[in-house]
Parts: sequence; C-alpha cells; structure tokens
Amino acid sequence: MLSRVAENLYWMARYLERTEDMARLINATTLLLLDLPQGAEFGWDILLQVTGDAKLYTEHYGTPEEGRIMRFLIADERNPNSVMAAIHQARENCRTFRDLLPAEFWERLNTLFLFVREHADTSSDSRHARYAFLSEVISRRHALVGLLISSMSQDNVYQFIKLGRNMERADMTTRIVDVTSAVILPQDQGLQKTTTSSLWLGVLRALSAFEMYRRHVSVQVRSNQVVDYLLKDNKFPRSMKYSLGEMEVALAYLPNAGIPAEAVRRARRRLDVLKLANLRPDLLHEYLDQAQKDLAMVHRTIHDTYFARDDTGFGGVPSGLLLNAAQA
Repeated sequence: MLSRVAENLYWMARYLERTEDMARLINATTLLLLDLPQGAEFGWDILLQVTGDAKLYTEHYGTPEEGRIMRFLIADERNPNSVMAAIHQARENCRTFRDLLPAEFWERLNTLFLFVREHADTSSDSRHARYAFLSEVISRRHALVGLLISSMSQDNVYQFIKLGRNMERADMTTRIVDVTSAVILPQDQGLQKTTTSSLWLGVLRALSAFEMYRRHVSVQVRSNQVVDYLLKDNKFPRSMKYSLGEMEVALAYLPNAGIPAEAVRRARRRLDVLKLANLRPDLLHEYLDQAQKDLAMVHRTIHDTYFARDDTGFGGVPSGLLLNAAQA
C-alpha cells in the first residue's frame, strides 16, 4: 500500500470521527448550560479553548458570542475543526481511494456531506434546531461506521481506518471531560453538589456512556468514578484506554509498528498510574493536558512511520515533519 493511500485512509477516519465528536461536544455543552443552577458560571468561549480554536475565532469573529461561536464550530470551513470542514475533508480524502471501500459507503458519505452543507448555516437559528441537526449528524455517521465494520475485510486498509478513528475518539473524549474543569461552581455547598452531579451526568450522556456507567460502576454519578470510567475502563468503546487498546491491536496487523506501538503502550502505562480519587478540577485539567500530549506523540510516531515516506510504499526515511496544523 502506498503511504499516501494509508494517510488518506487514516485522515478520512479521523475527520469522520471529528464530525461526530464535534457534534457531541456542542450538544453536551448545550445540555450542560440548561442544567446549570443560578450562581454557576460557564461561557460558550470555553468550547474554543477546549478545541484549540480560540485564536482563529478571534481573527474572524472578534468577541465570543453564542451565535457566532456556533457558526464557527458548525458551518465555517475556515475552521478545520468545524462540522462542515470535517465532513468535507472526510469526503475529499475518500474520493482518492473509493475502490478500496464498499460502494455504498461513498454514497452514504456523500449524502451526509450534502445534508450538512444544506443545513449547517441554519442550524444555529435555535438551540432546539441545532440539537436536532447535530443528533442527526451523529446518527448518520454511526451508520457509516456500522457499514465499514460489517462489510470490510480486516486487512491493512481497515487497520488504518481503525487507527484514525480511535486516535480522534481518544482525543475528543479527553476534551469533552475537560469541559467540566472550566465551570465555576456556585458558592452554596448544596448547589455545588447538585451542579457537579449535573455536569458529570451531561458528560456521560454526551459520550453515550450513561447506561453503561450505571450498569458497570454505580447508579450514583460521582466525578472521580466518571473520570475513571471514561479514561481507564477497558471495555467501554469511547474510553481513552479502550481506544488506545484498539490502536495497539490495529498496529499489530501492520508492518514496522514497533515505534508507534511502544508510544501507545507508554500512553496506556501513564494512564494506568493516574490517581483519580478526590480529584480537583485544576489537577484534572493537568492530567487531561498530559493525556492529549501523549496522544499527539502517538500520532507523530504513526505519521513518521507510515506517512512521511516516498510514494513507493512503507519504505524510506521519515522526514520528521509534523502534519499541517489544520490536520492536527
């Protein structure tokens, strides 16, 4: 397989996952704001910090305001992390190797792209309309993933898709969890407890994790248990540890995987030793920041091993160049 084909597969999967995860992040924040009691403070601009887009937003829009932020995160293709930009890039990457994927996949991906393009500009008219639109994006993206899982051979093509999907998923899980550290709790002790429970309930629902958390952990929503579950559970598909495990499995099928596999194992070991009892918001933010750095290192090793090559295949010397920031 040519390195450019492997890279396109990887990035198609990342952009598809980013489409869904950005939709999840926005919907989770919407629900969070609805549940916050009087005295708690949280601004939409926190989303820009979580996604790393604050500087770019300021250049184009200036003062943070809900409607502008929603347009920037959903419809503005100048933002490489927006829903519109992500699905567009997924489609463009897919165009170059349509013969490697089920024909129905391209048809459904193109239909999703057209749906987002048609509705993205009007999705910010109201919170209800926005929530419904993003929920539909999530549902349609699920259908795409199900199609790949049920109809593709588990060969190298599929493994690069699996790598990209789980890399992006692990990163966004840490970012959604990190949103809670930006909430300023009310002074009243009783309201603090209620607010904290509402926050973590919203995070669980954003990741479709509420029912599994109740089944495997507790019927009570406690912050340290939720964080432990979403970061360290090895059975829940959206936990960081599970995603790292899936990446390690994918790498086991690929040649020359020693360096990337070791980077994945290093990230898992660091995750295993985290102490999450009595976790303060500032300390949680530090943990999640380190987790994102570990994921960035895994990505760099994958890039240098498989993509920074000539077009003769996986051979050659890594260029050492990082990917464009628009893809990072």
